[in-house]
Formats: sequence, C-alpha cells, structure tokens
Amino acid sequence: MLGTLFGFGSLSVSGADRHYFNDLDAPESVEDLVNIETALKSVLPSTRAATVCLELGEEKGSGSGVIVSPDGLILTAAHVSGGVNRTIEAVMEDGTRYPVRTLGLISNTDAAMAQIEGEGPFPYVEVDRENETMLGDWVMALGHSGGFDLERGVVVRLGRVVRMAQRTWQTDGTLIGGDSGGPLFDLQGRLIGIHSRVGKVKLENLHVPMSDFVENWDRMLNGEFVGDGPFATRLPGYLGVQLEKDEESGEVSIAEVMADEAAEKAGLQKGDILLKVGEEGFEDVEGLQGLLKEKSEGDVISLTYRRDDEEQTVELKLGGRE
Repeated sequence: MLGTLFGFGSLSVSGADRHYFNDLDAPESVEDLVNIETALKSVLPSTRAATVCLELGEEKGSGSGVIVSPDGLILTAAHVSGGVNRTIEAVMEDGTRYPVRTLGLISNTDAAMAQIEGEGPFPYVEVDRENETMLGDWVMALGHSGGFDLERGVVVRLGRVVRMAQRTWQTDGTLIGGDSGGPLFDLQGRLIGIHSRVGKVKLENLHVPMSDFVENWDRMLNGEFVGDGPFATRLPGYLGVQLEKDEESGEVSIAEVMADEAAEKAGLQKGDILLKVGEEGFEDVEGLQGLLKEKSEGDVISLTYRRDDEEQTVELKLGGRE
C-alpha cells in the first residue's frame, strides 16, 4: 500500500495533539477510518469559511487563498496574485465579495500575501509556525476548484504528504485548476501549506510549506517583490501620476496624482515640479518616463521635486503597471 511504499510508520513522533493514525502505514480498521473522518469533519466548517476564491479578471480566471487574520490578511500563491499592489477580488463562501490589494511575494517559491480592503472581522485559520507536519501525515486540501460555485461551495480533498523538501511538499490529494493558492491543512485544522503547482498527474501536487511564509513574513507584509523566479514577473515601475511640461520653463510637473499609488503614498501633490530620479536629471516628460522604465515594481527610488520654491527629496516604492 502507499503508506508502506513511503515508510510512513518509521517517522512516528510523540505529541499530545498528534493524531495516532498519522503514524500508521495505512488505516488498519474501520475505526481508524472513522477517526480520520471525524477529525476532518471537526475542522472543516472553520477552514471552509476562511477559504476564498480570488478572481483575477475575465481573461486571467481565478485561484484560491485563505484568510489568516481577523482583519483579512490572505495567503496565496505568487502566480495567483500576479504581482505587488494589484487589485483583485475575494469571494467568500457565502458569495460576499471584497476588493483585495496584493502585497508582497516570493517569486522563487510561489508564496504571496494579499489584504482584503473591507471591514472585518473575517473568519480565519491558525498558521502552523512550528512546522510540525511529518512525511505520511494525513492532510486535507481545500480550494475553489474550477472557480467559485455558490451551490457547491469549497471543495475538500483528503490525502497524505508523500514527499517533503525544504521549499516544496508533495501530496497525493487531487487538485485541479482554480485550486492554486488554496490551503493545505493538517487534521487539527492548522494551515501547513499553500497549493502551488497542480501536477500533470492528478495525484502529484506541489505545495509551498508554511516555513517559507514564516521566513519571509515581514518582507511580504511590507509589499516586497522578492526574487526573480518563474512564478511572477516584475512589471515596469509605476509612479502613479499624470505629467505635463510647462511650455515657458520646460519643467516637468504633476498634473494629477492617482489614488492609492506610489506618488500619493509618498505625499506628492498636483503642481509639484519633478527634478531628479536619484542623481539623474531629465529634460522632458519622455526623459522622466525613460528613467522610470528602467525600474521595476517594488524598486525604491529617491525623487527630488520642488514645491513652493523649496526643493525636497522623498524615497518611495514604485508600484507596477501592466
């Protein structure tokens, strides 16, 4: 049987809250099967309530995510969030919709965070920060398989952990498109991973373990785009302003500041005269745009400007624009 193939029984550990059936090569009786079912059912309502569908737009489809704080912090996959500071939509199990702003991501390992922009509290789950899962443990995968379906709800699959590497775990649960970014739980209801790659064979699916999220928690929370991996591509840097050139002085000024973009967050205002990016000056709007095109979303730049005849320099983190 599968348990014997991977030698699950040799990895037994002690623990007051550890289910005994995790340390069996395979269920040995009907009672074992009933206990697995009972454990799953006991944590299913709360975990389903915190699992969301993330809708990315008509052309991009949807993925899944899971809420891990009462104020609406979401963990998902980098290839689902797609980048930093983007707007997507979360659909709760009951169909309620909320706008979501993507935060930071780790492009090498497919980890990402996002934040619901709505008033909580929201249902949320506990993150396993101690990395207590072991090879062979029974787990359950949740997700909005194929997209949001109000009548069907969140789909749950039962399986076991069959391979563990530092940055990637594999389970034999069945996943399909739309599950990406969804949660992997132990049967105590603790979040232990996020679905990353749906395998070519349905029983070979890869997940980002919580250890990778915990290690990079603050960087993602601060909106950093980390790495140059295959799961997300940096967009060109976006300041979030409309520019104009004064015909008499030739100076470049801000004609409009876009809401909730890099310029507004840094305190720039309509009418500010822009002078330098870092130590580099420019002669016209095209020159400034050329300097910004060399930057990527998440890059921090210093921008020198003049307001009321006083020069000031501010550091700001660029957004991204498709």
